[in-house]
Amino acid sequence: MSLIATGASLELLNKMSANTMVSHLGIEFTKIGEDFIEAKMPVDSRTHQPMGLLHGGASVALAETLGSVGASCCIDMSTSYCVGLEINANHIKSMRSGFAIGVAKPIHIGKKTHVWEIRITNEQLELVCVSRITMAILDKK
Repeated sequence: MSLIATGASLELLNKMSANTMVSHLGIEFTKIGEDFIEAKMPVDSRTHQPMGLLHGGASVALAETLGSVGASCCIDMSTSYCVGLEINANHIKSMRSGFAIGVAKPIHIGKKTHVWEIRITNEQLELVCVSRITMAILDKK
């Protein structure tokens, strides 16, 4: 499944995120490739935990955003929609500032479920978090 062939554009994805948690956290979609989607999120007061480090929940929000949007780009949105079924995350390295950069790639694209892996790095490409999300593909009623 080519994400580019679905007609998804960075402009559309960023526009759809207006007035949502995605925009509140400062998440911005930055690249769409044949088999991946990328976004960045600032590590600042919106995404810090009390000790001034990137909040694990903010990393998970970035991961879920990428997996959900990636899955949505692979289905017919006129007949179906995606919801998160399960997500996990391993936090590898801390961050205090800069941008967390997430890249999501599909592991499995099925008719009723998708599994996506999301790798989050800092700007030096050091692994910060690795996450996996399972998406349920539901029929619109």
